[in-house]
Amino acid sequence: MQTNILSQLAQRGRTYLFEEDPTLYELLERETQRQANVLTLVASSSLADPSVLACAGMATTNVSTEGYPGARYHAGCEVVDEIERLAVERAKQAFGAKYANVQPHSGTTANQIVMFSLLKPGDTILGLELTSGGHLSHGSKAAASGNYFNAVSYGLNRDGFIDYEQVAQVAQEAKPKLIICGASAYPRIIDFKRFRDIADEVGAFLLADISHIAGLVVAGEHPNPINEAHFTTTSTYKQLYGPRGGLILIGKDHEMLAPDGKRTLAQLMQRAVFPFFQGTPNLSGIAAKARALAMVTEPQFKSLAKQIVLNAQTIAGHLIDNGFPVVTNGTDNHIVLFDVLSRGITGYIAEKALEECNIVVNKNSIPGDQKSPMVTSGVRLGTNSVALRGMGPDEMKHCADLIVRVLSAVKVVDDRRYELAADVKQAAQNEVKALCAHFPIPRYGSYRNN
Repeated sequence: MQTNILSQLAQRGRTYLFEEDPTLYELLERETQRQANVLTLVASSSLADPSVLACAGMATTNVSTEGYPGARYHAGCEVVDEIERLAVERAKQAFGAKYANVQPHSGTTANQIVMFSLLKPGDTILGLELTSGGHLSHGSKAAASGNYFNAVSYGLNRDGFIDYEQVAQVAQEAKPKLIICGASAYPRIIDFKRFRDIADEVGAFLLADISHIAGLVVAGEHPNPINEAHFTTTSTYKQLYGPRGGLILIGKDHEMLAPDGKRTLAQLMQRAVFPFFQGTPNLSGIAAKARALAMVTEPQFKSLAKQIVLNAQTIAGHLIDNGFPVVTNGTDNHIVLFDVLSRGITGYIAEKALEECNIVVNKNSIPGDQKSPMVTSGVRLGTNSVALRGMGPDEMKHCADLIVRVLSAVKVVDDRRYELAADVKQAAQNEVKALCAHFPIPRYGSYRNN
C-alpha cells in the first residue's frame, strides 16, 4: 500500500499553484507570514495545526455526499462515511455527548438549525443582549434570528456579570420557547444549571452556545453544559483549534421528544441539518474536525487550557494596574474586555493603532456602550493563539505593557482619526518581532520578517 499519496498530492498542488497562479500564491504566502509575525490577541481566533490544515485541503472535497453515513444519496461514499463516523465519535467523546452532528458549516449555522427546526416564526426566544456580550445569532435584529422570532433579551448586573434574577424575571414574563446561554464577549463562568432551572420553570428549551469556551469545557476548565442544556452548539475554529465549521451536541436529553411528539431531539437535529437546512456536507472540513477533536482530548491540551486562562488573567491584571477598566474586573476564561473610552480613545482607534504595531485585537462594545458597533468604547482580547505559541505570564505582562504604551501615546483627532508617533510605533514593532521570533507558531516552521 502506498503511504505517500497525500504528500505527493499536496506537493503537486503547491507546485501548480506557484506556477499557474503566482498572484494568489503570493497572497497566501504573505498571509501565512503575517500570522507568524504578529501578536494575535483576537478572542475568536486560534491557530489550526498543520495536520488540521492538511485535512481541510484533501481530495474528500471531490465527493458529493448528501445525507449521512450509510444513508447517502450518492454512491462512492464508503470511505467518507468512515471519516464522518470517526468525527462523530470523537465529538461525543470530547464533550461527553450522546449525540453529535458534525455537518454544520459554522457555529452560527448550528444555532440557526436548532432554532428553525425547533420553533415557528414569531415564537419567543430569550438571549443575552448584544451590547452585554451576546452574539448576533442569539436574537439580534441584524440577524435572521431577530427577524423571524420574537427576540427578547437579558443583560448584566452593575458589576458586569449575567443577571440571573433578570433572566428568570424576563423568562416568567415573556414565556420564551427557547432560552440561549453563551456569549461572544463575556469573561466569566456561565452557570448552565441555573439557566436550565429557569428554562424548566417556564417550559422552555435551553441552547448553550459554547463557541468561545469549547476548549475550556473539554479540558475541564469551565463547566460542561452537555447534560444541562437540551442542545449545545459550538464552532470548531476558535478554541478547538480546528477548521471553520460547527457542531450540534446533545447529552442526556437526546431521547426526549421534540415539540411535534413524533421524534426525539436527536432525530429532529438529524433531519434539521439535512435536508431541512443544509445540503452537501464539507467532508474535508469534517475530516479536519475529526483531527482537531482528537488533539483536544490529548493530555497536553489540559495544560494549554490552563495556560489560556492564566494568560488572560495576567493581561487583565496588568491593564487594571495601568488604569484601564476591565469589565467584571477580571476574567475566568480567555476573554479580556476593557474600556478604552475612559482614556479618551475609541475602540476603533485602539484597534487601528495597535494593528500598526503588529498587535491584532478587535474593537468591541462594552456594557452600556453609547458608541456604534463600528466605533465602540472597548477592546476585546483573547489568549488562545499566544498560549499555543508557548507564551506565559511574563510574556503576557510584556504584551499588556505594549498595549498600554501604544494606547497612551495615541493623540486623538476624532472617533476615527488619530496620530501615533513614529518612534513609538517602531519600538513596538521591534518588540513584537522579537517575541514572535522567540515563540514561533508550533509545527509551522520559521516565517520571520526579512
